[in-house]
Amino acid sequence: MPMSFGLQKFFDDIRFHRERFRQFLGICLVILFSVAGKPEKLLFSVGSVLVILGVAARMWASGHIKKNKALAIDGPYFYVRHPLYVGNLTLGFGFALASSLWWSIPLFILMVLLFYPPAIRREDEKLNRMFKEDWEKWRKETRALIPRFTPYQPGQRGGWSFRQSLRQNGEPIIALFLLFWLYILSTGLLQ
Repeated sequence: MPMSFGLQKFFDDIRFHRERFRQFLGICLVILFSVAGKPEKLLFSVGSVLVILGVAARMWASGHIKKNKALAIDGPYFYVRHPLYVGNLTLGFGFALASSLWWSIPLFILMVLLFYPPAIRREDEKLNRMFKEDWEKWRKETRALIPRFTPYQPGQRGGWSFRQSLRQNGEPIIALFLLFWLYILSTGLLQ
């Protein structure tokens, strides 16, 4: 059995295990857009609002997630099944727009198309296995990425937890990282 390493392993991983690279590639794109960006005031302003909204969505979602313990259907999960992904897509598009680079949006869209459909499919399959009927009922009422206008279960409340957000995802640290790179991008406005 030949050893699988080097370029062949990399391409096999990209083909069969893309999820391993989604976060790494997202971080690389944020850094690339921030360093190479030539921000124009209007595009940077709109993009910055999207970045901040995406970071806020991730913070909100990460404070409600109950990884592998309970089906999260409170907070942003009232409205959408994958609010962390919604946050990623919003802030990623925001960075692409804020950079004012003509190629940033097509590159971001390519990354989204390559990585997010399989990630959503795998996450949904996992949740279905773990929470069966509860998940199926929630899935029928709640879309994957397009938020509902009304909550899944009106009147139900759940508490957001900073500690949970920090422990589950390290989300406050990720937020600071993203805002740092937005600041780096903003320095291009001064040139």
